[in-house]
Amino acid sequence: MLLENPIYIHDTALVSPLGDTGFDSHQTNFAQQDDVLVGRIDDQFKQELEVLVKKHPKYRNLDRSTLLAILAARKLQITDAQTAVNIGSSRGATGIWEDAYSSFRESGTTPTQTSPLTTLGNLSSWVAQDLGTIGTAFSHSITCATASHAVLNAIAWLNAGMATSFIAGGAEAPLTDFTIKQMQALRIYSQQSAEFPCRALDQNKNQNMMILGEAAACLLLSKKPVKGGIKIIGYGTSIEKLQSATSSSAEGIGFRQSMKAAMGELPKESVDTIITHAPGTIMGDNSELAAIRAVYGDNHPRLCNNKWQLGHSLGASAAVSLVMAASMLDRGVFHSIPYLEERVINPRNTNTDPKQIMVNASGFGGNCVSILLEKSQH
Repeated sequence: MLLENPIYIHDTALVSPLGDTGFDSHQTNFAQQDDVLVGRIDDQFKQELEVLVKKHPKYRNLDRSTLLAILAARKLQITDAQTAVNIGSSRGATGIWEDAYSSFRESGTTPTQTSPLTTLGNLSSWVAQDLGTIGTAFSHSITCATASHAVLNAIAWLNAGMATSFIAGGAEAPLTDFTIKQMQALRIYSQQSAEFPCRALDQNKNQNMMILGEAAACLLLSKKPVKGGIKIIGYGTSIEKLQSATSSSAEGIGFRQSMKAAMGELPKESVDTIITHAPGTIMGDNSELAAIRAVYGDNHPRLCNNKWQLGHSLGASAAVSLVMAASMLDRGVFHSIPYLEERVINPRNTNTDPKQIMVNASGFGGNCVSILLEKSQH
């Protein structure tokens, strides 16, 4: 659906394995953890995390996902105390939950603060507490499309007049034993240790190559125009029928519907770039590519991805991609994928600055979301 009143991005913030930018480089930042590779936040953010916990004793008990959300939100330029907050997470406070459950198995008891610290709502409430805002704060989980749904909530709240300023985003700290074992049980975790162990969008791979990464990303949104700024002009949603363990159909039906809905009556040629969800799994990647070709044909827009660099941050991943899209539009750059041929990711042979970028996200349960961004020309 094209928005009658666009939503403007006033600021963005990112905490990731490649720092707060990093998309320009052809680098990855994966580290060994037990028998797998993972994407951990970089040294700069590790230090900031340590300072945060030392300075605020109460923060020592918070889950890593909540701390990452606080770090990201602090980087936004907030001027309105009534700013609403919706930061979601696919898994929530997984680390604390695993520790509490382990304690319960051993002793039959759990720490007093187990419930308050493991409820998903503490992501947004702690961010609001830290920022000193007094607007509504709520969290949610819609698997890997969670952060996209946070943006949809922002659109609805802002257009309904229920908020004038809104922080939307996602945070995830999935590098826990339980989460990694779950992905291995699905047989989607990468077993590679080559230069590019997560080969998202590579249709020649013969095995799943997804890697988990931790991250948090936030967007400060408002209906107030920003001269020459980035704006959200459309969105589309869809629900895939449950045809596989990961809810992806071979035809990419969900993404077909969500991308078409996000464009509305716009000509398909107007979209020049797509930041794909593509996590590095054979089914997930091929399903999305099938949808892109069904909507745009073989002469489709340029394709981008960041999971090959950062890993899949689950509920935060869509926010990471939205921050990436805003940066690309603002700076007029396109981020290529080094292990794919140019004709694969840029069949239109487009060399102009990106003007309209589609950001895709999907998750278990069949949730598909597409959000269309554009750079304001005035």
